[in-house]
Amino acid sequence: MPQPTQRVDYGYTPPPAHTRGTLIYYDAFQHTSDAELEQALQTMQQMNFSRLVLYPLHEQTVKRMSKQPVAPFYKREQRLHDWKQDGAHRAVIIEGWDGKRKKYTPMEAALRTLIDHYESPYFLLLTPEMANQFASFSIFEEWISKISLVLTEEPKQLHPRLSKFSNRWRVAGETASSSDQRSPSDRDR
Repeated sequence: MPQPTQRVDYGYTPPPAHTRGTLIYYDAFQHTSDAELEQALQTMQQMNFSRLVLYPLHEQTVKRMSKQPVAPFYKREQRLHDWKQDGAHRAVIIEGWDGKRKKYTPMEAALRTLIDHYESPYFLLLTPEMANQFASFSIFEEWISKISLVLTEEPKQLHPRLSKFSNRWRVAGETASSSDQRSPSDRDR
């Protein structure tokens, strides 16, 4: 179907977009509370992202990454859908790709799929434990140049690669200016 033609005055420049990119919450969502999901939504709004993508991990992926028991994927995904409907959050997308695969999905494959489907820039929202796991993977240095990290809270322990790339991550709730003023040694405390 043909699109209608829009006419604009000579020299018209579109107004700058008030929102940018995608905030991707990559987690198992096994013990994530509604308050933590609301905090992720608030982080999305504070940082002016156009959408928040919740990416629940399949149980095989969680077992390989953390070796901890986890509820079936469909139960955790349904809980996220219930939370989304209760709050009527239109900017939240629940990505079920990992559940459709029904097997272990490497983090690199998940990130490639997310980058193919959503608009840039990309910020990955992670718990400190998940961020340390991500930093331990060999793909970390390749991906940290393509995405930035937002941690849900200040980590108690930092992986050496997170310390090395301290300029590529921040803690949710901190503004960019306060995060830039802190030195990397302050983050180690």
